[in-house]
Amino acid sequence: MSITYRLNRLFNPQTKRCLDVAVDHGIFGEQDFHLGIEDLPAAVNALVAAAPDAIQLSPGMSRLLQALPVRPKPALVMRTDPANCYGRKLPTRSFAFAVDEAVETAVRLDAACVVVNLLQVPGADELTEFTLRSIAQLKPVCERHGMPLMIEPLVFRPNEKAGGYMSDGDLKKILGLVRQAVEMGADIIKADPTTQVEDYHQVITTAAGIPVLVRGGGKVSDREILERTVALLQQGAAGIVYGRNIIQHPKPAAITRALMSILHDNLNADAAFNRYLA
Repeated sequence: MSITYRLNRLFNPQTKRCLDVAVDHGIFGEQDFHLGIEDLPAAVNALVAAAPDAIQLSPGMSRLLQALPVRPKPALVMRTDPANCYGRKLPTRSFAFAVDEAVETAVRLDAACVVVNLLQVPGADELTEFTLRSIAQLKPVCERHGMPLMIEPLVFRPNEKAGGYMSDGDLKKILGLVRQAVEMGADIIKADPTTQVEDYHQVITTAAGIPVLVRGGGKVSDREILERTVALLQQGAAGIVYGRNIIQHPKPAAITRALMSILHDNLNADAAFNRYLA
């Protein structure tokens, strides 16, 4: 089975772009990550009504999307790997691994894609090995089932400085990890934003034709997230994967529609803000 069948469900057929809203944070075991998704069924219902291209959920919560009898419906991107490295202090034994039969579970859940981390965490070098092994395990099974593999190269800043979930926007570090993800067989890359947004074309080049979706990073103002999205798309990004900038927004449906208008209607940041958020 060709992965193209599922990629066609993930990416808009006209623009070839995707907005994936990440609400899979609970799998990492950090209660602080629940802000905005304390009532996950309600959050998923609200997002479905806003109609992003995809919603990213863990295996146990994917039913919240897939059981909804609505059409059309956002595609499911299924997170495969719990981890315990996101707190303000690294645990004495850090782990990150893909769950057993992750791809088969994704097939049963009618997912359009599975996602797995490729981690680079200061003070926890073993996590890179954990995640590389998960990728090596998942890739052949994805090939067998025609399931696209999204790899998330994630460069952490030191946990004690950034709480474990703030990425390091260092271009050189991002390029190294993105290239490693491509070499490991990624069908889609979900990559960190660079500190200087105008550098992002180098990430696109390094991805060697594999579509790149950009992570949202930390919570920022509406104007900043809209302007950054426009700049990233202009440099060749195939879309975005935003979590906190949508789910912690006072109007999550409105910001979703604003972002979708940038991706698929080519609105600029001012037009999108004025139409949906002013």
